Amino acid sequence: MMEKIQRFGGAMFTPVLLFSFAGIMVSIAIVLTNPLLVGTLATKGTLWYNFWKIVENGSWTVFNNMELLFVIGLPIGLAKTANARAVMEAVVTYLTFNYFINTMLQLSGSSFGVNFKQAAGGDSGLKLIAGIKTLDTGIIGAIFISALVVYLHNRYFEKKLPDFLGIFQGSSYVVVLGFFLMLPVALLTCFIWPKVQLGIGSLQALLATSGVVGVWIYTFLERILIPTGLHHFVYTPFVFGPAVVEGGITQYWFAHLNEFSHSTKALKTLFPEGGFALHGNSKVFGAPGIAAAFYFTARPENRKKVLSMLIPVTLTAVLSGITEPLEFTFLFLSPPLFAIHAVLAATLAATLYTFGVVGDMGGGLIDLLTRNWIPVFSNHAGMVVTHIVIGLIFTLIWFVVFKFLIEKFNIMTPGRDLDQEADIKLYSKQDYKDKQAGKAPASQSQAQSPNEQYRKQAAIYLEAVGGKDNVEKVNNCATRLRLTVKDPSLVGSDAAFKAGGAHGVVRKGNALQVIVGLDVPQVKEQFEELMKING
Repeated sequence: MMEKIQRFGGAMFTPVLLFSFAGIMVSIAIVLTNPLLVGTLATKGTLWYNFWKIVENGSWTVFNNMELLFVIGLPIGLAKTANARAVMEAVVTYLTFNYFINTMLQLSGSSFGVNFKQAAGGDSGLKLIAGIKTLDTGIIGAIFISALVVYLHNRYFEKKLPDFLGIFQGSSYVVVLGFFLMLPVALLTCFIWPKVQLGIGSLQALLATSGVVGVWIYTFLERILIPTGLHHFVYTPFVFGPAVVEGGITQYWFAHLNEFSHSTKALKTLFPEGGFALHGNSKVFGAPGIAAAFYFTARPENRKKVLSMLIPVTLTAVLSGITEPLEFTFLFLSPPLFAIHAVLAATLAATLYTFGVVGDMGGGLIDLLTRNWIPVFSNHAGMVVTHIVIGLIFTLIWFVVFKFLIEKFNIMTPGRDLDQEADIKLYSKQDYKDKQAGKAPASQSQAQSPNEQYRKQAAIYLEAVGGKDNVEKVNNCATRLRLTVKDPSLVGSDAAFKAGGAHGVVRKGNALQVIVGLDVPQVKEQFEELMKING
């Protein structure tokens, strides 16, 4: 069950990867049409203003179509075969679902407690999805319908029908089944979802008034669940879903960013819900403190090697928000150390919120600059300065706490082990059940083309997991190749994966996570190609 949940969470992350660039472009466009920053250039009607308005509206594509992106993303990650066909089936079935709701509400909206004559948007509980006026079920509805279609696809796509019904085989059969399934599902949605919307409204009010305690609990759960892969289920309803504001914090933040940047009122007053998107600060300010602790606790003769390995992973964490290569270096050496890290992350977020810092801060420094600091600086410079000061204080706290705990409990972080080879590999030892993690040198041979390198990596991983016959499922998230194997005893050691450039391996029963890095989509594609060839 855990493996299935992790796989589902990884599939949910597929569309999330698109939001970072879209958010940066929206922010840049808003900044460059702000008269306080660029003067008369930003006057409405000028060529400058018109150009950046076009860019801004194009950048909203991802945010305005989140539901469709999640409908598409799940089959990519969860369909066992013919992923592209599964995507088509999911989109058609999801649109059918919304057309059914549209007609039911047109005919009997009052019976469901819905005033369908209202314009979509606002507090109406209605939304236009692909031009269809329907109930605003958000990404919850999208994920639910897409999951149903993936189930139908995995079970019935390859079903052999009688010859005279052969035209209905494959995708047609899945869509037919989906069509009839959507009738009762749409009817139930019309009955149930308006009441769910009332409940969500109450939940939003509760969370928005939970203050510092709510922010602390949210951020702690988001960090502490990273090893399990379940953190996607924590932040997604807040950042992209309706947990605290309709449409999610990210969409709401960008929709009101122009208003926020022009207002002199405190951002915490304007957008108190923005406290539930401060979890990225631990990546920006925590990573340097942890890296410094690793460096200063390493043996003097090993520090130069440790530094050369820490610099790239720390920069990756700070700039892009991808923390796994750094966190997995110490996670399985000492799980309590990771728990302390989660506590510090939550405390940083809660402290920032106490001092009035809010926004959309789930990524690294690039997102922090482009989506928060620069757009609001003209009227909220005090908040930005406060943010930086508190963040740097916590960088020092991370350093002091980690250095003290590493030395106090003699934790074998990189460079402390007498084994020089272990220092070079930056690999952890097995210390927590069957899980292991570490950091290998990032350099790879440049003599081969990128595609050849991905294929070589995939071949090494395929051999390390015991070959094609031992692989049951293949998936990936932002940095990890997620595999389900039939016989864990056939899986090789971490050294076997390290030969392909893996940063570490996480094992739990039949579920295996190979920490590949940001190239994981390309490696996964080559992995699947090799499985077909070997088959």
